[in-house]
Amino acid sequence: MAKEKLHHILEAQQFSRQWLEEEFFPELDYISKLFEPDPVFKSMPVLGSPAYSTFLKNKSVCVLFYEPSSRTRISFGQAAGLMGAHVESTSEAKKFSSAAKGESLKDFIRTVSDYHFDAVVLRSDYVGGAHEAAKVSGTVPIINAGDGPGQHPTQALLDVATIRKFIGTLDGLNVTLVGDLKNGRTVRSLAYLLSKFHGNHLSLVAPQSFQMKPDILEKLSGRVSFSQHSNLLEIAQNSDVIYMTRLQTERIPYMKKLPLGWQFVLAKRFLHAKDVSISEAVMEKVRDDAIIMHPLPRSEGFDELPERFTDDPRVRAFRKTGQPGQTGMGLYTRMALLKILLW
Repeated sequence: MAKEKLHHILEAQQFSRQWLEEEFFPELDYISKLFEPDPVFKSMPVLGSPAYSTFLKNKSVCVLFYEPSSRTRISFGQAAGLMGAHVESTSEAKKFSSAAKGESLKDFIRTVSDYHFDAVVLRSDYVGGAHEAAKVSGTVPIINAGDGPGQHPTQALLDVATIRKFIGTLDGLNVTLVGDLKNGRTVRSLAYLLSKFHGNHLSLVAPQSFQMKPDILEKLSGRVSFSQHSNLLEIAQNSDVIYMTRLQTERIPYMKKLPLGWQFVLAKRFLHAKDVSISEAVMEKVRDDAIIMHPLPRSEGFDELPERFTDDPRVRAFRKTGQPGQTGMGLYTRMALLKILLW
């Protein structure tokens, strides 16, 4: 069967299981092995090795972000740079580019396309921004690095890669998605991807006003079983994967203008933070073979995954015991995607 050819990366539903298993995971495994310690000699390969440093030689990548970002923006820049590409990066373009003068996203993408970039990594500040960009980019691929509260497909890919690494399968899992499921683009995209595998159940844990939107539930219906809950403690022991998210107060009109401290106070008091956060009682119920994930950033104010649990072996947001967590898998995922698109 002919391989699926990607041009743009816009949403999680465009990835078939066949593409994941035949193209993405093999490429990801190859990239990962170039960076992780040799199991016999325990040595790290030398950065800049020809094994990967020329994959994108003579290519150029524009990293264009209209919203603040740390991990996604930096990891894409590092991914492209490690493979030999030239990188131009703009952070908070809404404030520090011609967007501040009223220039539309479409016009900016038209301009960038005329500068002969080979790909644009775009974070837009509204749902559908990546699709708009793809319509006017001509032959230049658009990679959606988050579109407001819409989707974050590359995060979903690194998340399933992390689950695959530590659980060993993407079938027959009880995956618990916790927190701000209404505004969290990472959980929306992850739910789509998990629905492509067999026998999974999604437990959606959130206050009622922050539950998953109907548009996602309609797409999941008939593809994967799911249930809605309001308290993590009640179902933690049944979970293979617990995926925590922070409350996105910046997307709540009545909260985003308040000082950050007040946002946290209101979140904890009125949005039942204790019911959708990791606590000692929850950790007592989480199985030893389960994993806890977080797309980051986590919020010390909302405290959904407190610092005191960071070193617990079940928490897989960061590297531990010589193995990459979600952050490391993010770099390898983005290297693999750029190589698939541009090599």
